Amino acid sequence: MRTEIDQENELFRETTKKWIDKEFPKAWCRELESKEHEFPQAFWDKLVDYGAHGIGIPEEYGGLGGTITTQSIFAREIARTAGGLSWIWGVTSFSGSKAIGYCGTEAQKQKYLPLIAAGKLKTAMSYTEPGGGTDLLGGMKTSAERVDGGWKLNGEKIWSTLASNADYLLVLARSDREVVKRSDGISMFFVPASSQGITMTELPKLGMRAASSCSVHLEDVFVPNELLLGEEGKGWYASLKPLNNERLVNAATCLGMLDGVLEDAVEHLKTRNAFGGPIGRFQALQHYVADIAMWQKQGELMVHHTARLQEEGIPNAVESAMVKTLCSEYASKAADLGISILGGMGYSAETDMQRYWRDSRLLRIGPVSNEMARNQIAESFGLPRSY
Repeated sequence: MRTEIDQENELFRETTKKWIDKEFPKAWCRELESKEHEFPQAFWDKLVDYGAHGIGIPEEYGGLGGTITTQSIFAREIARTAGGLSWIWGVTSFSGSKAIGYCGTEAQKQKYLPLIAAGKLKTAMSYTEPGGGTDLLGGMKTSAERVDGGWKLNGEKIWSTLASNADYLLVLARSDREVVKRSDGISMFFVPASSQGITMTELPKLGMRAASSCSVHLEDVFVPNELLLGEEGKGWYASLKPLNNERLVNAATCLGMLDGVLEDAVEHLKTRNAFGGPIGRFQALQHYVADIAMWQKQGELMVHHTARLQEEGIPNAVESAMVKTLCSEYASKAADLGISILGGMGYSAETDMQRYWRDSRLLRIGPVSNEMARNQIAESFGLPRSY
């Protein structure tokens, strides 16, 4: 298990942390998050100025370069203050740059990666369907029919985060129903969100409110051949590397939220006085902090390990499931303890504990439920498939 980060990435982490503390203070992020369905353009623009959208994109395509470790470091640091708002950056990172980078042709990379790196192109994933949820393959009804010059898509997607603000949607659709394995016959498309026949509805949510999630209806949507990503009928297999990267980015995001919880909890314990002194002297509250700190270190080690596996091209589906499950549960538990530490103010919308709690709760459900992730982990030990 290799968990260290190199000197270059450590310097990047230190520089990024200082920049985020200056440009993304928690109070500002809290105000942005409260405005449901209102895309925080100022947030996006700050990321553009920093070059954040180019993280992980090779320099020959206009990016900053960097490794998957670099990507996970940035996801963690920005989530420390921004919480779920960090998905404003993260969704395009794993559904745009990684999907194109892993699955795109050279022409697609040359056309789209420079635009993503410059912050001129936003993407969203449209995989999940109303009748499927975690059973993505079994519930997939969206179809892709060959027509002259391309494809015609029909179907319904749900929980497509940031679709209403995206320029392109990453869409999985069944292009061949005459297959033995349900994972075959699926193709992946890079669909312009402005295409005729696409309608969207923004869904109200408990958390991540400014990062709108949408239902997406596709009716006779034409997609030209050049926007097929990867091989026809092999879209599910092509999607796995971006999906594993999504799980890692979500784990790093949860770790960042845990960092934010720990910061606020320790500050409160040092400054809040009751019963004649600072409440940080109470052993019960100290134990809460100790638990959060242990979860933080465990999550950090697992994030670095999984990032290294992805960088080296080592199979990591199980580790990606593990790190997503571990970090999302630790972040959620930490935020719950953080609310207890702050007491009434932890429940107040004037502090960030409730925001971390709401945002981290989602990440135990998606991008894969922790229950399904555990099924996958158990199956890796030779146990029967339970789904």
